Amino acid sequence: MKTNQQSTAENLTTAVGSTQPIQSTHAGEPTHPGEPTHSRRFFLTASLATGAVFVVGCGTEATPPPNVPSGGPTVQPTAAPKPPQAPLNANAWVRISPDEKVTIVIDKSEMGQGVETAYAMLAADELDADWKNVSIEFAPVGADYKNRMFGSQGTGGSTSIRASYTLMRTAGAAARHMLVSAAAALWSVEPSTCTTENGAVIHALSGKRATYGSLTEKAAGITPPKEPKLKTPDQFKLIGKPITRLDSAPKAAGKVEFGIDVRRPGMLIARVAKPATLRGKAVKWNTDSALTVKGVKKVVPVTSGIAVVAEHFWAAKTGAEALAVEWDDAASAGVSTDKLTQAAILLAKKPGAVAESKGDVEKALKGASKTIDAVYELPYQAHATMEPMTCTAEVKDGQCYIWVGTQFQETTQKIAAKITGLPIESVFIHSVYLGGGFGRRSEMDFITDAVEIAKEMPGTPIKVIWTREDDMRHDFYRPASYNVLRGGIGKDNKPVAFSQRIVSASIMSRVFPHYVKNGIDRSAVEGATEQPYSVPNWHVDYHMHDSGVPVGFWRSVGHSNNCFITESFFDEMCALGKQDPFEMRKTLLTDARLKAVTELAAQKAGWGSALEKGRGRGIACHVSFGSYVAQVAEVTVSDDGKVKVDRIVCAVDLGTIVNPNTVEAQMQSAIVYGLTATLKSAITVDQGKVVQSNFHNFKLLTLSEMPAIEVFIVPSTEKPGGAGEPATPPVAPAVTNAIFAATGKRIRKLPISAADLKK
Repeated sequence: MKTNQQSTAENLTTAVGSTQPIQSTHAGEPTHPGEPTHSRRFFLTASLATGAVFVVGCGTEATPPPNVPSGGPTVQPTAAPKPPQAPLNANAWVRISPDEKVTIVIDKSEMGQGVETAYAMLAADELDADWKNVSIEFAPVGADYKNRMFGSQGTGGSTSIRASYTLMRTAGAAARHMLVSAAAALWSVEPSTCTTENGAVIHALSGKRATYGSLTEKAAGITPPKEPKLKTPDQFKLIGKPITRLDSAPKAAGKVEFGIDVRRPGMLIARVAKPATLRGKAVKWNTDSALTVKGVKKVVPVTSGIAVVAEHFWAAKTGAEALAVEWDDAASAGVSTDKLTQAAILLAKKPGAVAESKGDVEKALKGASKTIDAVYELPYQAHATMEPMTCTAEVKDGQCYIWVGTQFQETTQKIAAKITGLPIESVFIHSVYLGGGFGRRSEMDFITDAVEIAKEMPGTPIKVIWTREDDMRHDFYRPASYNVLRGGIGKDNKPVAFSQRIVSASIMSRVFPHYVKNGIDRSAVEGATEQPYSVPNWHVDYHMHDSGVPVGFWRSVGHSNNCFITESFFDEMCALGKQDPFEMRKTLLTDARLKAVTELAAQKAGWGSALEKGRGRGIACHVSFGSYVAQVAEVTVSDDGKVKVDRIVCAVDLGTIVNPNTVEAQMQSAIVYGLTATLKSAITVDQGKVVQSNFHNFKLLTLSEMPAIEVFIVPSTEKPGGAGEPATPPVAPAVTNAIFAATGKRIRKLPISAADLKK
């Protein structure tokens, strides 16, 4: 059986000898249309893999000097300039240039989560690179760059560090070995007598020192080891340290490229007129009216609507409005939030598919000293990324080029190949920065828009820009959830039975239908089935509710719904038995790591200390994406029912961490995202139309409403967990449990309504 390190090393060796074209997709270095399929980097990599010496030449061959008159001075031929030295492509992730620049190739999408800096830290630490010389570029689509946790090149599920922690370290260590071996051969010394530091190999006995850049040519002939020796944690210089992100300064200066920033020579802008309803289809439209708008070039029907292509966005928008499209809205005309809720209520009256069952809940409830029943409801939620959906595509000379902020590069390539009919190797994806992802940019609808238009206008780059209204009304929403809960406590006032019936739409049945088995979509029940408490009888069943509303992955997916439900209802059972909710958690939690973060959060929040009238303190804890998070919320509820979250104390155990600055930022980000859904936002549907259209009626948390957030990281040597999503699930129940502590009123439906809390 192969170890993880062996498999990783073999992947590295394979990457060096890969036959796939490797093209730079760094935001500042896009591959231009018309470039050859096999890039310069590809030829360098291929030659290094075979041990060949490959040098890139410049200019033409030198010509002999002209003849001079007899007896005149002899003119010596000028020596040809020395060709520039090729960089060392140590493997698919590490490239070192003779000018000392170290480039780390990032095979994940950077959407604000800090993965580019984390990956650079992992590789650069093992490489002992000079950090000031380290930069990144985004990877092309290729077999080497598949996400090891789900087998496709993409970013999601808080898997980036979990999937590539050892991989990126091994890449750096392999490159370091090559450089050390090259220096040792140059100096005729044993490699074991050499050390590395700050981008140089050092031989202390002789006092010799060689920079990495000076060793690139010689190192190119060194075969990287299958199992390079990795550092022990006490040897880390970057990993685990608070490092300023590589993208901070360029983002502040406006120097990075997001999807909406892409500019290509001759590029046109497209706006797609979309139906007001969820599933409307265009019946007829007025092309001539759109073409009369100054700047409009063409009208193109696409799958999602009718596209207007113009010289600039305003012309495209105005032209789209002039189309006067007549829509067939029959497919979703009967869909409304009220009707869907009524259908969910009927489904919840009968047993669903069993997702988890332990003990005998029915028997335990009959024998319980006290029982409690409750219904919990959550609405649809939009992703509401700050950058609306946008994509640029060009079909030219039998090739397709796409510039896009996407979470799934490989899927993007496959979709484009299918639309254009081109071989997949003729489709090139240029990753740019994402102005927010949260799962929304795992979808392909906005990419499909751009490629379909570009196919109809070959040779012209087309940038599709969605409006905020397009984005809000044509999202893939977090599923609404209707839940029936039953619980009971024994004579000792401890919970003896817990039952949850979930009625919710299925994400997986659309995206990955093979993951739906025996009527269970695991993404819909996650966070409910992983029971953290020693309650002897626990039952969860599920009804798949085909709502007619498109649903998709939303930050923390099913955990965001089910943590609110289970942690709130556990609090209800604590109150039923007149037990302190923290003390009962401490007593019943079965996982030592979850118990530790819960205790830490309570301690740092001053659990048990008195609060003034109208204020309350609530607690919640949860495990998701391999990480353990507990939060304590302090809230103030005014007489008119308004809730002000004053403070959130967050304790996290993510296992081994790469950059504590990023961890803290991700906890804050996830908490704000969860708070918005708790206090403000909801998507409702009326006669097939999404009611909300922009931030005036899909409210976000404002700066003045932002609580103080304190993050405490538990030191750990356990394997890394995820950081992007685990702090979202506990914030809603921590807040609503705090509201109960302040008012005695239980919140079972989100977002919170001031009317329900008004005295």
